[in-house]
Amino acid sequence: MAEKMEDPLAFIIVGGGIAGVSCAEMLSSLCPEVNILLVTASPIIKAITNYKKISKTLEEFDVEERPWMSVQQDCPNVKVIQTEATALDAEAHMLTVQEGQTFRYKQLCICSGGRPKVIAKDNPYVLGIRDTQSVKEFQKHLHNARRIMVIGNGGIATELVYEVEGCEVIWAIKDKSISSAFVDAGAAEFFLPQLNSDKDEGNKPSKRLKYTTEDNTLKVEPKEETFGGALGPDWSTKEETFGGALGPDWSTKEETFGGALGPDWSTNLKMTGQQEISHQVHVEYRVEVKVIHTAEDFVAKEMTEATLPGFTHDRWPVYVELTNGQVYGCDFVVSATGVVPNTSPFITGNQFALSADGGMLVNEKMETSVADIYAAGDVCSANWTPSPHWIQMRLWTQARQMGAYSAQCMVAKAKDELISLDFCFEMFAHVTKFFGLKVILLGKFNAQGLEGDHELLLRMTKGKEYIKAVLKDGTMHGAILIGETDLEETFENLILNQIDLTPFKDDLLDPNIDLEDFFD
Repeated sequence: MAEKMEDPLAFIIVGGGIAGVSCAEMLSSLCPEVNILLVTASPIIKAITNYKKISKTLEEFDVEERPWMSVQQDCPNVKVIQTEATALDAEAHMLTVQEGQTFRYKQLCICSGGRPKVIAKDNPYVLGIRDTQSVKEFQKHLHNARRIMVIGNGGIATELVYEVEGCEVIWAIKDKSISSAFVDAGAAEFFLPQLNSDKDEGNKPSKRLKYTTEDNTLKVEPKEETFGGALGPDWSTKEETFGGALGPDWSTKEETFGGALGPDWSTNLKMTGQQEISHQVHVEYRVEVKVIHTAEDFVAKEMTEATLPGFTHDRWPVYVELTNGQVYGCDFVVSATGVVPNTSPFITGNQFALSADGGMLVNEKMETSVADIYAAGDVCSANWTPSPHWIQMRLWTQARQMGAYSAQCMVAKAKDELISLDFCFEMFAHVTKFFGLKVILLGKFNAQGLEGDHELLLRMTKGKEYIKAVLKDGTMHGAILIGETDLEETFENLILNQIDLTPFKDDLLDPNIDLEDFFD
């Protein structure tokens, strides 16, 4: 018989990722006397540690993977239950979970993240990369792999192709340049030499060893048919040895997914195949997967595999036909093609307004179109008039910001107080690493929404730094900084303050001019 709580809880949060945990922690801090419920499908939650503001808008933090009960220990007024939300009756203010138990709420915040868009989901040779468990599965099968194909062009795919060693990689992207979700074609050209170069560990920029559990060992085993928590920056220092080739039934379970992977997720994670090579990457541009063929189909249809200089010629368990007509054999396929907002099961029977990409539309107070329901992180889509220099990207930093800010909005409403949009939404700012180099993205870093009415200033030192400034009407609107440029605070101020740079733009990127002193 279903249990029912007669008295509604002040706050319920669904989701144990960064957005959900940040929301719960902020609510606990602002309302220590109020009972709060956090519902998480995974036994592992994500907690922010060692938070540090680099500048007004840039921030760094570590992501720590912890058992769900740790939230209760840190926040005594937060109760955590590990279960799945299965139904929502928004009109009755009631949330139902997997066991049939129901919870009434005054305010609800949905932080259920995203679910991966896996190509050929039911194909046993296609692996979606999403969270801790899927990466461990990848690592296990890579151990005996000679060649893999990576589909996708975002942050996960970019890190993956760089970190994999001892295995040939065919990287298939639908764009004209690599890593286009984050950087422009010029920066992509800057990165290209790193793809097939040996990693010199002595000279390679260091990466923080910060993504930890209590003793660098994951102690909580994920529940069957539930994905573990998502990976965060610099997550793994443990090297594991796996055996066994990819079998025909290894990826057939329907899973419950954790949150999205974060920047630097692959740091110090051993990803090595069976070949005696370092990097061996070939990029296929402007293509998508047309058909995935079995080895038997490949032979029966008398197909011909594309050959590449220096790559292995052999028979493979699976063959991928691309839209440009090329066919490549490999041991398995990695699908890193992004995520879609995980709105199920909340939208069934309720009248949520959704964006074109399926996210729950939220206003400047993180409120959805349904009364007393908020959303934060990957599941939501911003539906307010944004600052001229802010864009939404489904990243760890924005998940933390949205989670904490939604808590502030919920408390303000409960106390009938006014709240203004947080300053973090004034300008887009993100720091990560690609190919071992620091990458900072500021404002409209790829001239998003500026149409053709803008100009670019560029400076590049091969293998060391790449700097791009986006100017419109004489003022800076965005920037990409790759390498140790030390320009992030200066460029941030130039974007925020909208200083007229017309008299200086010819000298703006002159390496002999100290911009920080010049604009002080």
